[in-house]
Amino acid sequence: MNPPFNDPSLHISHEDLSYIAHTQRTLSHHGGGGGGSPSSSRRPSTSSTHSGNASISLDPGALAQLSAHFDGLLAAITSRVENLSQQTLKATTAHHRRASSVADQATREIERLREILRQCDELQNEFLKIKRIGEIVKGFRTRVSVLEQRIGK
Repeated sequence: MNPPFNDPSLHISHEDLSYIAHTQRTLSHHGGGGGGSPSSSRRPSTSSTHSGNASISLDPGALAQLSAHFDGLLAAITSRVENLSQQTLKATTAHHRRASSVADQATREIERLREILRQCDELQNEFLKIKRIGEIVKGFRTRVSVLEQRIGK
């Protein structure tokens, strides 16, 4: 087995290095990490990162296990992101359909109200005509009354 790796020139944070070392130790104890899904691995608590040896092994087998583990973890994350994207798309599409339906219904109601207003305008015009006819009839009555008075004298 190669000596442990702990090179500060790579600018890997102590927390990340501790996490990688912890994962590597866990994988070596479980024989490749077959005992659980990649998503079940979580960062160790702060107290355990400071207590353990924060160095990783450069052993090709250990690195291959670590790589396979992180590939699985990445695949699980990718799958979850795709799943969430599909759910978001479905929810957005459903919301869009509902909003479109409401907008269509509002448009129909606006058109119905416009038609009612048009009919009200027509009625108002008819009432104005009736009023004008009433004024004409009143004028005729006045004339007839004047003529009756002339003839009757």
